[in-house]
Amino acid sequence: MPSNPLLRQIPKVDELLRQPALLQQQYHHSVLLQAVRAELDSLRAKLIAGECNEVPSTECLSNAVLARANCLSTMSLRRVINATGIVLHTNLGRAPLSKSALQAVYDAASGYSTLEYDAEKGARGNRGEHIEPLLCELTGAQAAMAVNNNAAAILLTLSTLANNREIIVSRGELVEIGDSFRVPDIMEQSGGRLVEVGATNKTHLRDYVNAITDQTAVFLKVHTSNYKIIGFSGDVPLTELAKLGKQRNIPVVYDLGSGALLDEHAYPISIEPTVPQALRDGADIVTFSGDKLLGGPQAGIIVGSAECINRMKRSPLARALRLDKLSLAALEATLHLYRDPVQACKEIPALRMLFADIATLTEKAQLLCQKILDNCPGYTVEVVRQQRQAGGGSLPAQVFPTAAVAIAPYKITVTQLEQKLRAFETPIIARISENRLLLDVSTIDEHEFDLVAQGVANAL
Repeated sequence: MPSNPLLRQIPKVDELLRQPALLQQQYHHSVLLQAVRAELDSLRAKLIAGECNEVPSTECLSNAVLARANCLSTMSLRRVINATGIVLHTNLGRAPLSKSALQAVYDAASGYSTLEYDAEKGARGNRGEHIEPLLCELTGAQAAMAVNNNAAAILLTLSTLANNREIIVSRGELVEIGDSFRVPDIMEQSGGRLVEVGATNKTHLRDYVNAITDQTAVFLKVHTSNYKIIGFSGDVPLTELAKLGKQRNIPVVYDLGSGALLDEHAYPISIEPTVPQALRDGADIVTFSGDKLLGGPQAGIIVGSAECINRMKRSPLARALRLDKLSLAALEATLHLYRDPVQACKEIPALRMLFADIATLTEKAQLLCQKILDNCPGYTVEVVRQQRQAGGGSLPAQVFPTAAVAIAPYKITVTQLEQKLRAFETPIIARISENRLLLDVSTIDEHEFDLVAQGVANAL
């Protein structure tokens, strides 16, 4: 490869570090050094690839280094304003925590705690005792425990109950749970042997019966919380599968996924299968997520048979998958709210946002619309009715009415506006529809309205 003479014009690292623009900054030397090296490496690669035909001035390079240093010094995991209307947005962290959960996290994080200490007895305690009584009280389960997510809950359950034995599951329930993780893969990692029964669209009770052998350890039922099969389809109701399980002494494990904790009548809308109902219908074990319809922190919650769960607690995996003290604090505080269903729907942000009525949302949208118009006179800004979904693999067949503020820019494209909003210090994540930017107020708190209005004004 012929030598590129431009490569010799690239300044040395120490030469660039001595530039006044960099010397005047408050960044730590290690941050500036990393930024300089990264910028010079990038420039060198572009020159070699022919993507650049000149070496920028030291002033331009210094500015580029400062931009990199700023990125290196900024928290990567940071707050955003969710203007998408998707309450349980997986990419944006799913359910935001309630005020009481946030306070519990702060209290647990800012000092010492009773994580594994029994203050009454003055002896070692068990971290699971903070949540097990609450979960049993709220669901009617004999026993309960929590691990770090629902995939971990399934892994622990199956590795305990079905290691080196057979797990019977309907083909129509072999779901992918996101980011290419699939239930069969988790089953394989558990050490159990997958036995598929039925067809994708239809599974009958006789399919389970015919698959039973002396190696059968578990019937696994998976709630398809992130999709629905309609048309010529059918599955085996949990009550029937549980009856078969009792007859053959085979435990039924129900992966409920999103995990609505209250009884159905406690919700203002028709809700998917609930945890208490699943247990009443005969499931021996029910697993579900903490950060979806529950509205708490990331967690995988396991409730059901004391005999089964006590075995799981003794598994080496239980320690590897256990919840940390901050998640435990948030989960306990969230569960306390559920003792009063009305209070839970008011104070748990995910539930409050999901169940907000259209009149309230329209009023919110009008308020935000006026704030934006005050900052952006001359632009077409209006309130529009929209539909939204819960997100997070929850309630896939349900849409919720909502109100959004629609903005039609004319000096820049709507794509450029969306990109500029994402680039702010506190990114504003919106969506585009029919060449307009939509700010769905169902997931924007009113205390964020001024920031959103100012952000839109700066972007336009």
